[in-house]
Amino acid sequence: MLLIRCPYCEAERPEVEFTYAGEAHIARPADPSALSDDEWRDFLFIRTNPRGRHFERWRHMHGCGRFFNAVRDTVTDKFAMTYKSGAPRPSDEEIALASSAATPAEDARP
Repeated sequence: MLLIRCPYCEAERPEVEFTYAGEAHIARPADPSALSDDEWRDFLFIRTNPRGRHFERWRHMHGCGRFFNAVRDTVTDKFAMTYKSGAPRPSDEEIALASSAATPAEDARP
């Protein structure tokens, strides 16, 4: 079972407690009425789908109920780090540091 660390509860919990909420760091347009139909479509529906590191939003649905951000590798499904909503996107150095400090329990699988 995959364990995910909630940055608000400060604990690793089973993945069944969490819900994926889409790509992180998507800024809403300042003036949506000024966008063309194609630009509005792109804002609403077009997202990156990278192979490798991906910045995501998650919600601790069956815990504190709060949204948070995570850095996850889409190939290995391993979470490099989680951080509170509203925090800036972490640098490569911060992600590497968090990954190296992770305990084996954070990626425990049967």
